[in-house]
Amino acid sequence: MKSVQQRARSLFDRWLTRRIPAAARMTLSHRQIFIVPTRAGLALLLLLLIMLIGAINYQNSLVYGVTFLLGSLFWVSLHHTYRNLASLEVHAAGSSPVFAGEMAPLDLNLLAPRHEHQALVFSWPDAQSRQIDIERNGESRITLYYPSSKRGWLKPGRLRIETRYPLGWFVAWSLVDLDWQVLVYPRAISLPLPALALGGEGETEQLLAEGTDDFQGLRDYQPGDSRRRLDWRAYSRGQGLHSKVFAEPAGTTHWLDLAHTPGADMEQRLSHLAGWVMQLEQAGQPYGLQVGETRIDPGIGVQHRDRCLRTLALFGSGQ
Repeated sequence: MKSVQQRARSLFDRWLTRRIPAAARMTLSHRQIFIVPTRAGLALLLLLLIMLIGAINYQNSLVYGVTFLLGSLFWVSLHHTYRNLASLEVHAAGSSPVFAGEMAPLDLNLLAPRHEHQALVFSWPDAQSRQIDIERNGESRITLYYPSSKRGWLKPGRLRIETRYPLGWFVAWSLVDLDWQVLVYPRAISLPLPALALGGEGETEQLLAEGTDDFQGLRDYQPGDSRRRLDWRAYSRGQGLHSKVFAEPAGTTHWLDLAHTPGADMEQRLSHLAGWVMQLEQAGQPYGLQVGETRIDPGIGVQHRDRCLRTLALFGSGQ
């Protein structure tokens, strides 16, 4: 039985991929929308059938009228439920990296070019749903959250968009694949920083950052350089326009090496490195990273931090 279910699920997924392919932007139409009666709708149909049999049996005009009136409302609600979802434009607006175990935020832009949309519900099977209304010609940006469990690229899968408006007798839904990808960093574990790594001959490495203390030399002039740092003497001798470069120590460098990181397994060691990266970044201390064959020179700053965390997140994945 389990193999039959897996086979059926595989066939359905392939059919769904052909019918609703992955795209960053999508407009819902009859090809992407499915609609069926809800339990309330099926109960109403059963009630209408009983009322119709009773009206035929007793030839009661009033029961005929009520039956046909409710049947008409049932039919009209079918079209209104479908219309409430049709022509909605959905656009994946991006996502931000998170650490494993956090809720990954995924931004979604919604546009209603033809008419308003009421009581739209967005959800994944393992995530909390979100309901929203959109006015005609309106645009709305919402953030959905999906749980992350392990490092690497997270693909939430197909997003379910549904509505039961206006009477709840039908549910119209679509399963859209917006081709989302969220980078998940290893879970950051806070541990005491390792002993300061030493340079080649047993001396601690130091970085030099741009400053005002020590004169380091000259470099070609670049637009935006301060006039106070221009070497006017060299310029007057016809040697071109150069800027003076000064530097000051930026702090002692920490080297983070996966090979010398403690941990029960690889994931725990990567988590320790992620925690140290965050600690050193917050402390403003330069750090370098050695993970396998990948070596990142010492530095500091948001871009350097993100590069190190990305390396840890994708280690061993071949990306």
